Amino acid sequence: MTAAFFALLAAAMPLVPAGFSITEIARVASPRELASAPNGDLLVGTSGSNVYVVPDADGEAGEPRVFASVPDGEAAGVWLDGGTLYVGSHTGVWRVPYRTGDHTAAAPLERIASVRAIEQGGHSTTSVAVAGRRLYASVGSSCNACVEKDPTRATILEMALDGTGIHPKAVHIRNAIALATDPATDALWAGVAGQDELEHGHPYEIFDDVTAHAGTVDYGWPDCYENRRIAYAGHDCSKIAVPRVVFPAYETPIGAAFYPLHPSGAHAFPEQYRGGAFVALHGSWHVPLVAPRVAFVPMHGDDPVKTVDWSDPNVQWQPFITGFQLDDSSRIGRPTGVAVGPDGSLFIADDLANVVYRIRPIPASGR
Repeated sequence: MTAAFFALLAAAMPLVPAGFSITEIARVASPRELASAPNGDLLVGTSGSNVYVVPDADGEAGEPRVFASVPDGEAAGVWLDGGTLYVGSHTGVWRVPYRTGDHTAAAPLERIASVRAIEQGGHSTTSVAVAGRRLYASVGSSCNACVEKDPTRATILEMALDGTGIHPKAVHIRNAIALATDPATDALWAGVAGQDELEHGHPYEIFDDVTAHAGTVDYGWPDCYENRRIAYAGHDCSKIAVPRVVFPAYETPIGAAFYPLHPSGAHAFPEQYRGGAFVALHGSWHVPLVAPRVAFVPMHGDDPVKTVDWSDPNVQWQPFITGFQLDDSSRIGRPTGVAVGPDGSLFIADDLANVVYRIRPIPASGR
């Protein structure tokens, strides 16, 4: 490839719809999930051991600094709940007191739950979320398709906010890495990366309201998928959960956030985005590569505006941020975490470009 091509690659930016602007506000190594603080600071989980804070992310955006570190690496999951920051790491769920404006942790992180007791490889990050005054942690599978030896694998675990009473809320769910809470309903949603090696174009990736299902919900991996389809002969899929939203196969949901119904900040998005979900799709390793993007799913409460069409996984969502992939083999980024700031700004992390972006509507006077 030529020097001119690499210069183009370095200068390229993702594309947002007309009427919006996108700005790089921070450079962080391998950023993953995001959590926005009430004062506009932004907490950034990473694939390393550190959680960073970007001061004044909705303003001048100061230099990122290390907020806290976990001893077991992959501090990918972050969630702010009042005076507590929760962190999901490779082998555990941690908490630390948080006061608005803190730029370093006021105390050591406390491990409140353990995951991946049996080290088998596979998916290595843990996402966390609080919904309905309960704490949830998603733990990906150790494989593409197998029977797990570790009961914490391929699950979404539910527990009290102090980590006690841990039990599975969802099972047989391959990698529910994108956890999000609808602030209007307190429902927990999960975006899930499905398995490979089924017929091409399947399984569809799913985004589902996990807490809409009573008890422990079974998503059927690896034997069942989509609308109770059977992956391997001899399995009964009649009682498997059917998801509310689907994306095309190999898109890989990896982060999500609901936009508030009633935003009050100076950079509130237009009406058509309010109450909907933004989902970061990481793209695939399949050839040809499926392009990364950030999708928008219009919602009415916890119901998608359009129901699932099992013959077309593109009808329920629309592309919001594109341009991460220049052609079939060249990428400038891969989106990961998603968060909404108190002023209405949308934040997107990118673990290929190692940046955090801020997206805002352009004021009418500036168009």
